[in-house]
Order: sequence, then C-alpha cells, then structure tokens
Amino acid sequence: MPFEDIRALIREMPGPDAAAAAAARDRDAQLTKPPGALGRLENIAEWMAAWQGRHPPKVNRPVTAVFAGNHGVVAQGVAAFPQDVTKQMVANFQSGGAAVNQICKTFDIGLKVFELALEMPTRDITIAAALDEVECAATIAYGMEAITGGCDLLCLGEMGIGNTTIAAAIAHALYGGKAADWAGPGTGLDAKGVANKAAVVERAIAFHKAHLDDPLEVLRRVGGRELAAMAGAILAARLERVPVLIDGYVATAAAAVLHAMDSTALDHCIAAHRSAEPAHGALLERLALDPLLDLGMRLGEGSGAALAAAVIKAAVNTHAGMATFAEAGVSGKA
Repeated sequence: MPFEDIRALIREMPGPDAAAAAAARDRDAQLTKPPGALGRLENIAEWMAAWQGRHPPKVNRPVTAVFAGNHGVVAQGVAAFPQDVTKQMVANFQSGGAAVNQICKTFDIGLKVFELALEMPTRDITIAAALDEVECAATIAYGMEAITGGCDLLCLGEMGIGNTTIAAAIAHALYGGKAADWAGPGTGLDAKGVANKAAVVERAIAFHKAHLDDPLEVLRRVGGRELAAMAGAILAARLERVPVLIDGYVATAAAAVLHAMDSTALDHCIAAHRSAEPAHGALLERLALDPLLDLGMRLGEGSGAALAAAVIKAAVNTHAGMATFAEAGVSGKA
C-alpha cells in the first residue's frame, strides 16, 4: 500500500551527528565570550552542526517552500475570504508582491512556490475523506521535492483558504479535547464564525472517528494537499540532513502528523515562531517545540519561518566567525 512506503522512510530517518555536535561545543568553549553569553544562539549552532552532519555548520542556500492548496470544507462557511484568494495569492508570490517575498529578499533566502491542484479542492471533510490513500501518498512524495536542487536550511510555509480549519481538525484528531480548543479566527472570523468553525471540525471528527488511530489516516481524511506536501518536505529534509524551520499553525499541524508516527521525527526542526492563532501555542506544547520568535504574526505563507532564518544565519555565522581566546590574544577565565 502507498502509505507503507512513507512508514518505511520514517524508519530510515538518520539521527544527529554526535561528532559534529561535539566539535561545535568544543569551539564554543574557546570563543571570546563568557560561557552561555549568546544564549540560545549557542544551542542553535550546535543543533545545526548535529543535523547538517558537519562542523562548522553553514547557511549558504536557505530556501522557503510555500505549498498552496484548496479545501472542500470551505463550503461550510469556515473562511473569511473566498477560495479564489488562494490562486490569487499564489500569483502574488510569483510576481514578488507578498510579505514572504520581501522577507526572503531581505535575508537572501530562495523562494519556491508549489501550487497543488487548486482547481480541484479536496473533498469536504464533514462528509468524505479529503484524499484517498494514493492521492495523499503521492502528495507527500511531491512535497519531498522541496529540497530538490539542494539547500542547507528549509523554511516551510503554506497558503490555502480554509486551512486553519484543517489544522484544527488534525490537532483535534490527534490530541482530543474539544473542537473549540483548536478552532480560531484564522484570517479574520468573528466569534460567530469561530463557533461555526468549531462545529464543523466537531462534525468532521465524528464522521471519521473510527479511522483516526493512524496518523497517516488522520492526514488523508481530515488534512489537505498542502499539509501532506509539508509533511513530505519535512521527511525529505530529515533524510538529506537539512534542518527545518516550521512556520505557523498549519505547518505545525502537518508536522504533528509525523511526530505522532515517531516522537523523534521533528528533532531536526525548530518552531520558527508562535502564531497569534490561539491554538498554535497549545500545539507547540504538545510537540515540545520552543518557538524562536513571538511577534504576534498570523500570516502564514512561510513569513515567520523566513524571518527566523535570519536568527539561524546569525547563530552559525557568529559561531564560525568569532575569534577564539587564543586567536584574539584575549585572556581566558581565571
């Protein structure tokens, strides 16, 4: 079955490179600063070395990958914007007019945009599975192409009207609680709209409840193409030793599927930021991911991940470029 190929790849995931991590710790101890003075930047440099499998770590070819998909559940009135906006925003990305374009340009980050059959929204999850197994597995495989051509840091983002409903459905399927715990305003729903979204999520989970013990079934039944593709991108990055920055609520929901399959599946990932979408913080806690930034952002499209890449670049460049006490002729700690 198609999902067996995905499970096999999960079993093949490499772990961190202990030697590279040790080399980073050794160098950090010799740099011209008090121990721990750079705080989390020091941890990031070691983490990057461990997952790139080299020392010193480098960020010369960062890439932001934005996956765009449409959702049949939009018919249930869960979105503040019409579905046509997904395709219109893809055109905006491609012409350089979106926020993520400006952030990527500022920090010299490549940008790839993947349009996922926007003319064929997934099925309405309140009455059917969003995707069949073949479709879902093929989309995961397609997402693995995000790192084709080479990159040394992957920033994940998405675009899709209605996809915070999908994120809420995945979180509710994986972690339980009430649907209202996971449903938020998304792109601007009022209180009545949020209540409707929660009710839609509740109906969807009730419809699929007999099939939600398998995380991949959760993904295909209540997920979406862009979430399946992001899961594939995270998996491909792990196999190729590319560290990953996960953007907001939707990208984190995609990552949660992998985490539910293997609790170590996101060890090569950092949460770029905590979104203003209310349930994102709770989802990050479930995944034990400590967000790098908290700026009240809730745009999606990889904007938070691209911004966080600047911090990652600063961490590795500081680690590699600082002088040691011996090189600088500075006396060490007495």
